[in-house]
Amino acid sequence: MKVFYYLKTCDTFKKIIKELNLSSEIKLVDIKANPLNKEQLQKIRSFSESFEELFNKRSQLYKQRNLKTKILSESDYEKLILEHYTFLKRPVLLYDNKLFVGNSKNTIEQIKKFLDEK
Repeated sequence: MKVFYYLKTCDTFKKIIKELNLSSEIKLVDIKANPLNKEQLQKIRSFSESFEELFNKRSQLYKQRNLKTKILSESDYEKLILEHYTFLKRPVLLYDNKLFVGNSKNTIEQIKKFLDEK
């Protein structure tokens, strides 16, 4: 499975995509137009340590709902990510059995290095 989950309207993603050398075998999925279903999220989760690792704590909804003050379980993180696309930390690249999550400089460098080796 070679899937890149992203948000089409995100300026950071537009900058990232220009940096990466994505092959045509990687399927691009805009999570706003095509929200993740439970099966897709479970697949992504199977390559991460937790749903919390996949959760975007910089989301506007996270702040609006004051979730920082609440103790969230793994089940809560899963439900929130499925509820609204902004709760997924992005972009997410799932390439066979390798997962990259987020837009930190380090993560993008890891993706570039990984893709260059392919």
